[in-house]
Amino acid sequence: MNRSELDRALDLITEIPDFPEPGVIFRDLTPLFGNGTAFVRVVDALNEAIGDGVDRLVAVEARGFVLAAALGYARGLGVALVRKPGKLPNVADRIDYQLEYGTATLELPVGSVNPGDRVAVVDDVLATGGTVAASVELIRRSGADVTGVAVVLELAALGGRSRLGTLPVHALRTV
Repeated sequence: MNRSELDRALDLITEIPDFPEPGVIFRDLTPLFGNGTAFVRVVDALNEAIGDGVDRLVAVEARGFVLAAALGYARGLGVALVRKPGKLPNVADRIDYQLEYGTATLELPVGSVNPGDRVAVVDDVLATGGTVAASVELIRRSGADVTGVAVVLELAALGGRSRLGTLPVHALRTV
């Protein structure tokens, strides 16, 4: 795929100021998801970014679900869904963490990740890194190995990459 095709797809991401609270700029991938050609370009680029040696994908709620499901289908891989609290009947583990505008909790379903699995984390945006770092910690506590993180958009000024240590991070666009 050539870079200009991917850039056109990524240009569909819109910015919504003051959401979910004043001072925060929400990056909306809805227009990208709604454009079939753009969505294919982004999934193909994530597929390249993840590379080989992955047994399973871990998706972060909620927009990460959309991306990881498409990527899992394309690769023939299963997808584990890291969820917000109250959505799972059987929770293997949970973690509380800091967001750029508050606190949150994530949960890992029982049996979704196995010890020794090699997993890649898929999400839409890497901002402060709290959500992805919490997901990585849940995965590691399950005994699985995290091979890397793939995101559509990285907000470099918020320093999220630094919270992930030496873990490879692949962002399709960094702003």
